Amino acid sequence: MKLKGLLIAGALLTLSACTQETQNQFGRAINNWTGTDGILEIYAGNTLVKRFMKIDKLTTASGTGNDKDRPYRYGYGYLDKNLNNVIDTDEKKKVYFEFSDYSTSYIFFENPK
Repeated sequence: MKLKGLLIAGALLTLSACTQETQNQFGRAINNWTGTDGILEIYAGNTLVKRFMKIDKLTTASGTGNDKDRPYRYGYGYLDKNLNNVIDTDEKKKVYFEFSDYSTSYIFFENPK
């Protein structure tokens, strides 16, 4: 028991010494491992125009040669074509999507159901 407590304390100490970005990446890795039920809503002004459901993560694109972040995000999810918050029989295929940081208003949240 004493060894287990020391290992846990050591892990917490190591994590606390990491930068905030490293901690965020670690948190996202755990979240990706456990899975989420994310919903992405995309707006044109005040109007909802697209909804993707059952998204496990959004990824920020990075440059091939320089490893710098690019101004868009991407992921996989189910397109809710009729915006009824249900994955209908004609919406049962996961699709790839991406959206720009420059021109898109969006909300990403965990499904409250």
